[in-house]
Amino acid sequence: MTESYPSVPSPATAPAPTRRTALRAAGGGALLLGMGLAGCRSAVSDTGSASKGGAGKPRRGGTLDFAVDTDFTPSLLFAQSRQSFQQRLLYNTLTRYDDRLTPHPELATSWEYPADGRSITLKLRTGVTFHDGRPFTADDVIFAVKNLQNPARAAQLRATAAAVTGFEKRGDHELTLKLAHRVNNLFDLFEFMIIADRNTVEDAVKGTRLNGTGPFKLAKWSPGTGLSLTRNDAYWQPDRPYLDAVEFRVVSQGDAIVSSLRTGQTHLTYQVPGRNLASIAHDPGLTVTEYATGAGAIYLGVNTTVAPLDDKTVRQALAHAVDRDRILKQSLGGYGLASAAPWPKSSPAYTEARRTHYPHDPAKARELLKSAGHSRLKLPLLHISLPGDTAVAESLQYDLKQAGVDVTLQPTDPATAQKKLISQTMPALWTMSHGFAQVQPATLAVSAYPFNEAKNTSKFHSAEYTRVVREAWTSPATGAAAGRLRGAVSDILLDEAFIIDLVIAGNVQTASKKLHGVTLNKFSYLNLDDAYLDA
Repeated sequence: MTESYPSVPSPATAPAPTRRTALRAAGGGALLLGMGLAGCRSAVSDTGSASKGGAGKPRRGGTLDFAVDTDFTPSLLFAQSRQSFQQRLLYNTLTRYDDRLTPHPELATSWEYPADGRSITLKLRTGVTFHDGRPFTADDVIFAVKNLQNPARAAQLRATAAAVTGFEKRGDHELTLKLAHRVNNLFDLFEFMIIADRNTVEDAVKGTRLNGTGPFKLAKWSPGTGLSLTRNDAYWQPDRPYLDAVEFRVVSQGDAIVSSLRTGQTHLTYQVPGRNLASIAHDPGLTVTEYATGAGAIYLGVNTTVAPLDDKTVRQALAHAVDRDRILKQSLGGYGLASAAPWPKSSPAYTEARRTHYPHDPAKARELLKSAGHSRLKLPLLHISLPGDTAVAESLQYDLKQAGVDVTLQPTDPATAQKKLISQTMPALWTMSHGFAQVQPATLAVSAYPFNEAKNTSKFHSAEYTRVVREAWTSPATGAAAGRLRGAVSDILLDEAFIIDLVIAGNVQTASKKLHGVTLNKFSYLNLDDAYLDA
């Protein structure tokens, strides 16, 4: 299979996102990805698109103020985390998906991908330079792959990167990657993998120097406060970006985010708690956009090495105890989808039967606990100490208590929670949110920390799970066989219940009506190439 594209791609190819209504409002997927975000859509903002004209002719200049509830964590630069918005502003990727998971050019302009899936040849964009002026070449792609193969980077797609076993250069701008075996999520890797400068990578993971090829350059990182970015005048896409600067401001409280939107201090956020949506539903200066593929799934994690959670009957009891619809309504303002399975409706793995596999049934939960020899349990529940996360944890605490499980809440800061997730040091129960269900389905079980068949946070192991996941990952991504394998993976997840999915969180973009042309990739990397502010 050969796919070719012009050397300068068209800006945004994805269809416009869906909306509940044309609200003049602000909203937020307050819970992004505790392990790996989030973010899971590539669509053009309803605030307008510079590539399609937007509200008028794009205006050059201005500073975009962007509110985030979590600070940049440089040690997690190469992992998907709760705050990965800055990735595409500083760095480019090889390709980018549209909403149909069709890859389009970025730093790779075309590719030849043989049917056996054992190699791929990339033609790379010429005339691209890093922020320090060094030219981008095939050596930078080789480094990027090897960098993700390094366990120290904690990259969720390391298994896919590790399938690349050889490199063959044909000059500076053509490269063949050799693969040990077929992987049907190779373009997930290409959209996830930022192209960082190989000469300053150790400075990057300290946050002192972020040298990429992206449209903006790092001016300053103020820990606890945010990032300051300035326009890259040597950007490879002509006349882009329009904006002069981007300010990432850490605003940890939902009420403060709402206030900053109303006063114009913030132009854009994805992190207004759902409980705040109704209160700002008629603000004339704001728009709210909900993206169809969601913002990851909120889940209840279970440490299967802690008795009696080593018994799947107990885990299934917990799954029946949770009122998913109430969590969706009360904690997320109704934005999202109550679901016992991890898949958004946009995923080829989605089925309605699996979404509703665990209906809310406290009596059934108590019955299952009793059959396992328990009438009352006491367990800790770790959660991130941000308003939306706390609301979910409190809902879980209430629901589990009705089934005979008393939980003690353990509030934890986002960075510590992420490290515990990666290092497999979670307590008996925890609640966070995960991504990787928005791309190729095989990626979830070979990449996401909660689900990874080789080493997951729940410390769950099963020969059958490993066999089915590996087969699903190395088989073609389409056809009847692929559907059966996706179903087999889903059924194991539901039966074993080591991760108990609750809600596919709605990914809600809140923006000033002055802002146009914002997009996100499937991993919630913010793309502002075509973004501009009205005067």
